Amino acid sequence: MTTSKRDYYDVLGVSRGASDEDIKKAFRKLAMEYHPDRNKRDGAEEKFKEINEAYQVLSDSKKRTAYDQFGHAGITGNGAGRGFEGFENFGGFGDIFDAFFGGFGGSRKGGRQDTARRGADLRYSMTIDFEDSVFGAEEDIELQRTEVCSTCKGSRSEPGSSPTTCSNCRGSGEVRRAHQSVFGQFVQVVACAVCRGEGRIISQPCKACRGSGSERRNRKIEMTIPAGIEDSTEVRLRGEGEAGSNGGAPGDLYIVVRVRPHEFFRREGYDILYTQHINVSQAALGATISVPTIFGDAHLDVPEGAQSGDTVRMRDKGVPYMKSTRNGDQIVRLIVDTPKTLTEEQQRLFQQLAESFGDDSAESLNDKSGFFDRLRDKLGGSD
Repeated sequence: MTTSKRDYYDVLGVSRGASDEDIKKAFRKLAMEYHPDRNKRDGAEEKFKEINEAYQVLSDSKKRTAYDQFGHAGITGNGAGRGFEGFENFGGFGDIFDAFFGGFGGSRKGGRQDTARRGADLRYSMTIDFEDSVFGAEEDIELQRTEVCSTCKGSRSEPGSSPTTCSNCRGSGEVRRAHQSVFGQFVQVVACAVCRGEGRIISQPCKACRGSGSERRNRKIEMTIPAGIEDSTEVRLRGEGEAGSNGGAPGDLYIVVRVRPHEFFRREGYDILYTQHINVSQAALGATISVPTIFGDAHLDVPEGAQSGDTVRMRDKGVPYMKSTRNGDQIVRLIVDTPKTLTEEQQRLFQQLAESFGDDSAESLNDKSGFFDRLRDKLGGSD
């Protein structure tokens, strides 16, 4: 029973009068595109099986004639449609593809040992103070990673000894096996079982790394935190990940930087937000006061008639822009505090102030809440 009910010519994208060479070219192109070792998308494996099934029929003159006359019914039971009949002993899609095309990258001359592999990337999370995120800092990171063995320098052999050439594959790392299939006899290239595809045998493994060529080590790495870095920023340190193998480059180290919240500063982009409490007199008359900034205390001019919730901008007192000489600003939010208790003198002065606003219906100071509500209204309307 066939795997696909689609027209085999449509599957390969060729016409019914296509030559054997055209069919072969179409198969090569589609097999390269949908081979599961290259294409990881859903459905690629089934598509590859369908392409292979179509090729098995159309590349065989007898099966193609039967298919042209009777369609799928003409080739049912003749060995077509089972996708990969004749390849039962192959190791997988990669081996099947090797049998047709010699593999994606050709023969593995010299064995797997000649293939350099890049090391794995590492991730690390660290938390810094708010001030360090603004001004930058130097931090030491301690981690454990795989490095090239310091004793054998990655050769895996005990110093003074050398690997020997594998006699089974003569150093190629691969052996050839003949298989009979519906296409005739095919030669399958597989990794040598004696040297595991490396082409050489480590006769005296390094004692320090037990022949692995690598070792786990604790490492301290210096990191420069750039001024102006934001919370949750990811920084990449090239070449600080796991060691590569067979001369491959090391991986990278990715560091996620977290910033601790500040006691009273809050960041918004490159600006710093700060809340400052002032008294009624400062709000009404205006004043010059001292407020903290990330750079130290600085003077702030409170405008006359300031209201609770008003903001005043302090230029260049914010976070430095990364890779720039510019700074953000500090934005100060003003909160006007109404006094809850007054001395007799203060009560007298506030009563005179209330009367000066022309409030003939001013209530007794014993009703402090009503008085101060009206006082705030007066102050708010004095600008």
